[in-house]
Amino acid sequence: MTIDKGLSQAAVTQRIKKGQTNDYRPNMTKSTKTIILQNTMTLFNFLNFALAAALIIVGSYSNVFFISIIIFNIVLGIVQELRAKKMVENLSLISEKKIKVRRAGETQDISPSELVLDDIVLLRSGDQVPSDLVVLEGSAEVNESLLTGESDAIAKSIDSHVLSGSYLTSGQIVGQIEHVGADNYATKIVSEAQGDKGYESELVRSIGKISKFTSWVIIPLGLILFAEALFFQSTSTTTAVVSTVAALIGMLPKGLVLLIGLALTTGVLKLAKKNVLVQNKYAIEMLAHMDILALDKTGTLTEGKMSVEELYLLNDYYRKETPDFISSYLAASNDSNLTALALNNYFDSKAVYSASSVTAFSSERKYGAVTLEAVGTVYLGSPENLMPDYSLPSIAREAQNNGKRILLIALAENDQANLTALALIILSDPIRANVKETLGFFKEQGVALKIISGDNPITVSAIAASAGLDNPENYIDLSTCTDEKTVREVAHQYTIFGRVTPQQKKLLINELKTSGSTVGMTGDGVNDILALRESDISIAMAEGDGATRQIADVVLLNSDFATLPEIISEGRRVINNITQSSGVFFIKTIYSFLLSIFCILTATAFPFIPLQITLIDLAIEGYPAFFASFEANDKKITGTFLNTSIKRALPSALLVLFGIMVSWLIHALGFISLAQSHSLMYFLLIGISSIGVVKSLQPFNPLRVFLAVTSIVGTFVAVLLFHKLLVVSLMNLPTLAIFLIVMLISGLAWEPIYRKVLYLGARLVRA
Repeated sequence: MTIDKGLSQAAVTQRIKKGQTNDYRPNMTKSTKTIILQNTMTLFNFLNFALAAALIIVGSYSNVFFISIIIFNIVLGIVQELRAKKMVENLSLISEKKIKVRRAGETQDISPSELVLDDIVLLRSGDQVPSDLVVLEGSAEVNESLLTGESDAIAKSIDSHVLSGSYLTSGQIVGQIEHVGADNYATKIVSEAQGDKGYESELVRSIGKISKFTSWVIIPLGLILFAEALFFQSTSTTTAVVSTVAALIGMLPKGLVLLIGLALTTGVLKLAKKNVLVQNKYAIEMLAHMDILALDKTGTLTEGKMSVEELYLLNDYYRKETPDFISSYLAASNDSNLTALALNNYFDSKAVYSASSVTAFSSERKYGAVTLEAVGTVYLGSPENLMPDYSLPSIAREAQNNGKRILLIALAENDQANLTALALIILSDPIRANVKETLGFFKEQGVALKIISGDNPITVSAIAASAGLDNPENYIDLSTCTDEKTVREVAHQYTIFGRVTPQQKKLLINELKTSGSTVGMTGDGVNDILALRESDISIAMAEGDGATRQIADVVLLNSDFATLPEIISEGRRVINNITQSSGVFFIKTIYSFLLSIFCILTATAFPFIPLQITLIDLAIEGYPAFFASFEANDKKITGTFLNTSIKRALPSALLVLFGIMVSWLIHALGFISLAQSHSLMYFLLIGISSIGVVKSLQPFNPLRVFLAVTSIVGTFVAVLLFHKLLVVSLMNLPTLAIFLIVMLISGLAWEPIYRKVLYLGARLVRA
């Protein structure tokens, strides 16, 4: 093989047979199978389906309606995750632009995935490197920011190694592919981050705890209740199963699981309208709890693109010609770095003068040159490199001190030793719109910011200061830290970290998490993947690397850092509203457990059937909580979900047990019939649960008043209209009087019981 001819077709075929091709894309997203299994194969789902199966076996089909809530929640979770998976896989960083390759003496255009080991490829300015290669001919400057985080262009010449995912900003090269597929540098980093990191979701943990608890008690309680009903109460098998299942399904907070699923999915859809793709709905919860946010680089604070602020003319003789010199220079140059793009956007890149030779811009010499016919050679670069003795005007020095970039346009009619300064171009990487307001939001909300970058920390500090970041002077160059212990020590001491390697980024995030903080991380390159995977909540920019987007919890489709406050506010709205309503759902879990114990001790049947419980799930629990969850609520999260929920549920659950015990006692004393006793129990269950709803909706506003009234009135009306279907007798006057008395006592007792619960809870915490 020679450079001019490249591989023969036989050599290409041989390498394809050996599997030495570039047709490899690590897929970091969950597989469809995994998504389906994770949403279906849970202990909570298993328990509910087992109870539904028992009802089906005995033919009590009307009572199986509760399982539709579980099925709906499963489908909701699967559809949302599959939608996110499809969207993120449709995004692609590495363009499918054809690559020029030499094979059998001919230049061909092929897809990057068709490359094989040892292929000879031709790349020029603007091309992205499709696979790791070594330079055989030519020279170029390469931007490796997506791999290393370092935004400076790196000079590459013969025998230099160039990594896939980087791209040429100037020059052109002929290279030989040295790694393909999984052996590429970028792919190896990505492989380290593969696997499901899991989620420390408090909501998931809470449901898991309830499911584990009920899994321990459901089987023994169920067997005892079933045996008592069948043998001691002499009921039929169907009746025994129905009453037992009613007791057990009440312990599983189906309505809460559905509310969580609906609220999070609604949050996902609302964020989608703001160009935010949420890949896992529980990421919304993590965003609500986030108290440290690590920004991957200054491009998060800035727009990540240079722009020309001013052209400062220096030479009156060439005043009119200077813009034409610049446009002719740009027309002849093949540079494609950010500076070149900014100049092309500001000036017309039309060839007023023909070019006879071009010297590409080099970051080593800091200038480029184009020889224009009948004019001379026009130079563009840093003033200190082109004319070391040149003194900058005060306006330029001031701009430079403010972190802006200064370029000099100079002309040499004969040789470079005699340059004439024509103009100064002042450029800047603009701070993103509203970035100061965004940083102010994080400060107000108690979210600490850390900038972790591969760039020079001095440069990062200057931009951070312009953006309004607190303590921008508190920076460190991590290239000076060689051991893990030192990196962990400085993690808590500094605001800005520069020259950070991918492994150090991961280490910093890990250390910040050890302090008990919920740590978020933004990133866009392969160099960020390990840290993103390590973080509690990972946020990727859509303009970034494809693998980064795949592993991120959240993708900013507009790559706009200013969107984050809206995301956090949305997360807090969802979690705060769920927490406020969750107490209503746990009422049933607690009273079902306590009532089951009471039924076992008194050798009585569980007084409710599944269909009656399902009505309360939907009308008392689900309806008001669902619509209240849409209200704005961006207060900082306080307390823990499960503890808060159980404390708010306990008063109502205890009062339900009290009401049922009163009903049982009055029947045992012969004052009311068994049918009236059961009716009294069910109406008290609705009434006392309604007190819990009213408490959860306070403080009142017009919407909450409407929800409370329609929920309570609607449920009682539904029972009156469909009492036969629900197997509920209507109360007679004596029973109604007892109902009103118990409800009055419950209404008056709720607040004192709640205060006592809070007091005892506080004492337990102190103990």
